[in-house]
Amino acid sequence: MSEKKMNVESFNLDHTKVKAPYIRLAGTTEGKNGDKILKYDIRFCQPNTDHMEMPALHSLEHMMAEFSRDHSDQIVDISPMGCQTGYYLAVINHDDYNDILSIVEKTLNDVLVATEVPACNEVQCGWAASHSLEGAKEIARTMLDKKDEWTEVFA
Repeated sequence: MSEKKMNVESFNLDHTKVKAPYIRLAGTTEGKNGDKILKYDIRFCQPNTDHMEMPALHSLEHMMAEFSRDHSDQIVDISPMGCQTGYYLAVINHDDYNDILSIVEKTLNDVLVATEVPACNEVQCGWAASHSLEGAKEIARTMLDKKDEWTEVFA
C-alpha cells in the first residue's frame, strides 16, 4: 500500500482493518460562513468480501434519500459508494453521532415497511428498470440486525 497521503479520505482508510457493518464520521468540511458539512461512512458490507447488488443498492439509495429527510432537515445527501459496500451520508451543522445512528435506524425501519421504491419510474430515475424493493429490504434488515455493531469500526 502506498505511504503517500491521498486527497480522498476513504483512500487513506485501510479497508483490510475495518469490520462492517459500521457508521463512522469520515470527514468534516467547514464553509466560509461557519457551516459544517459532516460526511459519514455507512458501511453495510465488508470491503473486498461482500457487496450489494446494483438493483437493491439503487432502490435502497432512493428510499434512504427520501425517507431520511422525514427524520432530519439537516440531510444534504446520501450517495452510494462505487464499490457497492455502503453509502456516504452528508449532513449540515449536525455533529451528534448518536442522533445520526438514530436517523439511520429510523430510515432503515421505514425501508422495511415500504410498499414501493420512491421515484422508481422513467421520469424521475435515470435507470428505472434497475430496482429491487425486496433486495433493499433484505439489506436494511441485515444492517438493522447488526445495529449493536455500528459503532465498532475496526476488527
